Amino acid sequence: MTSELYISANPKQISIALTEDKKLVEYQEECQAASFNVGNVYLAKVRKLMPGLNACFVNVGHERDAFLHYLDLDLQFNTYAKYLKQVLSNRKTLYPIGKAHIEPELEKDGSIQNVLKPGQEVLVQIIKEPISTKGPRLSCEISFPGRLIVLVPFGDKVSVSSKIKAPAERARLKQIIESIRPKNFGVIVRTVAEGKRVAELDNEMKVLLGRWEEMMNKVLKAKELPTLIYEETSRAVGMLRDLFNPSYENIYVDNESIFHEVKDYVNLIAPERAGIVKQYKGKLPIFDNFDITRQIKASFGKTVTYKHGAYLIIEHTEALHVVDVNSGNRSKALDGQEANALDVNLGAADELARQLRLRDMGGIIVVDFIDMHLAEDRQKLYERMCENMKQDRARHNILPLSKFGLMQITRQRVRPATDVDVEETCPTCHGKGTIKSSYMFTNVLADKIDMLVNKLGIRSFTLHVHPYVYAYICQGLWSLKRKWLFTYGPHIKVIPSQKLAFLQYEFYDSDGQEIDMKEKVEIK
Repeated sequence: MTSELYISANPKQISIALTEDKKLVEYQEECQAASFNVGNVYLAKVRKLMPGLNACFVNVGHERDAFLHYLDLDLQFNTYAKYLKQVLSNRKTLYPIGKAHIEPELEKDGSIQNVLKPGQEVLVQIIKEPISTKGPRLSCEISFPGRLIVLVPFGDKVSVSSKIKAPAERARLKQIIESIRPKNFGVIVRTVAEGKRVAELDNEMKVLLGRWEEMMNKVLKAKELPTLIYEETSRAVGMLRDLFNPSYENIYVDNESIFHEVKDYVNLIAPERAGIVKQYKGKLPIFDNFDITRQIKASFGKTVTYKHGAYLIIEHTEALHVVDVNSGNRSKALDGQEANALDVNLGAADELARQLRLRDMGGIIVVDFIDMHLAEDRQKLYERMCENMKQDRARHNILPLSKFGLMQITRQRVRPATDVDVEETCPTCHGKGTIKSSYMFTNVLADKIDMLVNKLGIRSFTLHVHPYVYAYICQGLWSLKRKWLFTYGPHIKVIPSQKLAFLQYEFYDSDGQEIDMKEKVEIK
């Protein structure tokens, strides 16, 4: 199986697409200005205690207060609280964590009002992003994840991933970590650390320890609360860390600065694979060039078609996700209705496992498969679903089909499901239902170009249009494109973009920032 990763970055957002055998299986996009991401650490204040919920609300700067439950305080919270107090009492020099005295562990069945009080300063880490009407979910168990290990301040245990089965390898890794871990730090050894040498583990340990020290130095300098004191150095690297696999054939990046960040990161964790990171310099948008845009438009939305005309209908609600399996206009199998239903359901299981990864759907998912009467067929479908979900990194649980033909799946949810709007609103009429003559569209573009060059003084820019419009603009020896270049200068670029609607257009300056040249249409 060939796996390739594509990273598209612009001033507004970063998008990452993972393909397996050229088929899109994972897609993530993040706004560059987004905050409150999983893993961010804040120095914040407790705003309100909720004894009935055994929890409290903490102000981290979000429009809704973040939620912190007693069970998320961490067993070593007393040590954390005392150490933070010592650090804040002397802001000139950082109190060494190695000298911190380990306090008694927190009671598992205790009450939050005996531990926290309103206005108290706490170090909190986001473990779940804001979803719908809910604010972020917090934890006081701070952790610094790396590729091979996770560093846990004030922990005293070395844990090895349960996916590493060999007892000798587990013992070897535990012995190595015990010999190199700093005082008052716990370590979780990740699955990919299997077979790694001491030097690699020690190198990452030093990198993560440096992040802890950098974070605490920001605590010393914090003047206002809440304050963000730790976040990933790069969103691209943060998104890539959990997705990266040394077996990737290629990683293509279309942004030069992010290309160097990704190259440095891969060079750090897998130096022998640094050559797979390549900068994309093509004229077409990277996702258009590698057929990602078409797959995104075909894979998102309410209805998703898969083999032989069958399709899924995916609905999102506040409480759960509902998936309905339909055979569509599929012809009846020669073996009868039961064989037809099994074939459609098995195909649906393949596509659904891909959709869960692609959309990052979490929480409760209920799937209504086509009814099957034979118990062995229902068992075959359940086993197929379990096998498909082995590729999923998120924690999940799958129940066999109920007597109503429903399958229930729970999947770890730490951020809102990815929802790409594939329906296009007419950019010309804005939903009114009438548009100007399409024959005059190129005249509109010419007027916009004239305004940019002669009135606004912008001579170097890029015009993105639909591929059909691009073909029309470029046709002929003395094409419209050539006329524009002759009239307005050679620094005008016209690029086809599959993400645009038929009569939609976008202008970008030389720095990649969009120039708003859209017509203002009053809707009555």
